[in-house]
Amino acid sequence: MAQKSFASSGDLTEKEQTLEVLDDGVYALTAEGDPNVGAIEGEDFLVCFEALATPVAAGEWLAKLREHTDKPVRYLVLSHYHAVRVLGASAFDAEVIVAHENTRALVAERGKEDWESEFGRMPRLAKGADSVPGLTWPTLTFSDRLTIDLGGDRGDLVLQYCGRGHTEGDIVAWLPRQKILFAGDLVEAEAALYTGDAFHRDWASATLDRVKAFGAEALIGGRGAVSRGRDAVDAAIEQTRGFLDVMIRGVAAVQRAGGTLKEAFERTHAALAPRYGHWPIFEHCLPFDVSRLWDELSGIERPVIWTAQRDREVWDQLQG
Repeated sequence: MAQKSFASSGDLTEKEQTLEVLDDGVYALTAEGDPNVGAIEGEDFLVCFEALATPVAAGEWLAKLREHTDKPVRYLVLSHYHAVRVLGASAFDAEVIVAHENTRALVAERGKEDWESEFGRMPRLAKGADSVPGLTWPTLTFSDRLTIDLGGDRGDLVLQYCGRGHTEGDIVAWLPRQKILFAGDLVEAEAALYTGDAFHRDWASATLDRVKAFGAEALIGGRGAVSRGRDAVDAAIEQTRGFLDVMIRGVAAVQRAGGTLKEAFERTHAALAPRYGHWPIFEHCLPFDVSRLWDELSGIERPVIWTAQRDREVWDQLQG
């Protein structure tokens, strides 16, 4: 069997980006399984959701957005701390960078290591890597909920913490009037989950329950196509939960039997591959996913920090 390229280092093919107008002044950019971003127009300003990996990549998104609106970016909302979501922030020239208080703490604790790790795993996303001026620091944080008045008759944008999930600081952005939810990486629509910094049991239960309770009629996940209609939204949430549940059952069973991490990876891979194996970044994610879940079920409460060296060690152990 041929050796698998490390993570996504062998995936150098550009993905086609699609900008969709979901409602008046509500935009989403999807890219065949690459990270999604979005924007919401206020009366005289913009709220942008996610920043991409570099200012160069973010600038390309902003150029597409400027074909629809020239309003200045007042708020840049970051759903969580991962480098490919936040390091493009300087391109937005935002007045305010908003994130959960846990996200700010995670940037301080492990932002530098995450930057090096993610750019090594996904070099294609690091377009113009030398344009990154440094770590991205939120300038406004909150613990539970933050409401942004969009002005005029545009209603509110509600930023909500739903509990620990993909990380311990994920937030969603909810437009109650339009029933549109930007879910970040708490939900993926036919894209594999990255759970290397996750709290799997919380995510698969109460956190996704809270996401589902919004009753969204359109959902933009972290990767994958926009889910349109309540049935499609619920399906995206439940396929995310299903991925987590299969992982939890498989890894727990191997631990109960006194097995090894390698055996847990092989069992989980075999269980997930028939349904999820063809989805973007499946092979990339799974070693890191199983490693974190193994730790979590072993009583290691918070994720061990990923470094470029640790990435390679885990990959060689499980995918080698």
